[in-house]
Amino acid sequence: MSLDNTLDLIRQIAESTVRDEAVVVDQEAKWPEQSMRTLQREGVAGFVVPKESGGLEHGLMGLAKACETIGEESASAGLCFGMHCVGTAVIAAKATDYQKKHFLEPIAAGEHITTLALSEPGTGAHFYFPQTQLLSLSEDEYVLRGKKTFVTNGGKADSYVVSTMGVDPDAMQHEFSCMVVEADRQGLIWGEKWDGIGMRGNSSRSLTLDNVKVPSKNLLGEQGDQLWYVFQVVAPYFLTAMSGTYLGVAQAAFNEVREHLQNRTYRHDGTSLSQNQLLQHRLGSIWAKIERTRQLIYHATRQYDSGDPAAVLTIISSKAEVAHCVVDVVNECMTLAGGIAYRENSKLEMLLRDARAAHVMAPTTDILYTWLGRTLLEQPILDS
Repeated sequence: MSLDNTLDLIRQIAESTVRDEAVVVDQEAKWPEQSMRTLQREGVAGFVVPKESGGLEHGLMGLAKACETIGEESASAGLCFGMHCVGTAVIAAKATDYQKKHFLEPIAAGEHITTLALSEPGTGAHFYFPQTQLLSLSEDEYVLRGKKTFVTNGGKADSYVVSTMGVDPDAMQHEFSCMVVEADRQGLIWGEKWDGIGMRGNSSRSLTLDNVKVPSKNLLGEQGDQLWYVFQVVAPYFLTAMSGTYLGVAQAAFNEVREHLQNRTYRHDGTSLSQNQLLQHRLGSIWAKIERTRQLIYHATRQYDSGDPAAVLTIISSKAEVAHCVVDVVNECMTLAGGIAYRENSKLEMLLRDARAAHVMAPTTDILYTWLGRTLLEQPILDS
């Protein structure tokens, strides 16, 4: 399926199933199951799976547009689908024949959802420094001990891409590893249901790994490859999935307030808000802010897909800039819509709550600007 055809299909799903489920997802903090199952059933769950494993093999540009389209209707659905794609990309990057058959082919067939489990309570936004232990039981088996937090699709996915410390007790500090852990393995203990003020359908839960036994063939790449995965796969795909989703949230807010300005008429003189010059100016300013952010995201993903090494700068910039964009845009739209926007459970109220998470979802905006500055100054991107 071509990218254009895939995106057309995703838009159809977004404007029907995702839209219909969005209010319940937000009000009940419910994982967007109907949206995710429909995306699987319609053949787009393998969005980034290589064609050799039955997938669509779309790149980062496609992922940005897909998450934007879904996120315009439901931020949680956009991010849940995006994180599935990120986890898939990590598995696919150095997949063995076993991993292709056991994970990638079922994903492409719409039979398997995966996601990341990187963040931990002890390291906060520094998700790339895991403390979860990976201990060797034998040549064929490892055991995992540790705790993860903010696992999107938590308790709903069929597998989890887990970051760990190195196997060797004497391993260097930077020698981390990645494992795929199936959801039905003994020792996975889930925390309470996610109940945030926004992004309420993410099922973003804590996970305790209590002596979870995993076969060595679930190791991704080689021991110590985790930082390679973080900056070569996780960062570009994760930042793009978030950037696309929050771009969709900004667009949804714009659509909402434009409709309000077009339809609101003063009874005393019959004039429309759309005729007010100040409101025209402010709406035009909102559109320009969204569009320049969109073009930065699209430019960054085109660079990555073409193999341009400069893509690291623009991808980092994209998520930082979209965070400012979505918060500013939704705030401004709330103002332009007036008192009506402050009704409980209004569309703009939901978007405002969803938008605020953009700055704090790791890597945070401040961390991203620091990475950007270090890269520009030819300094190591991480502290020693």
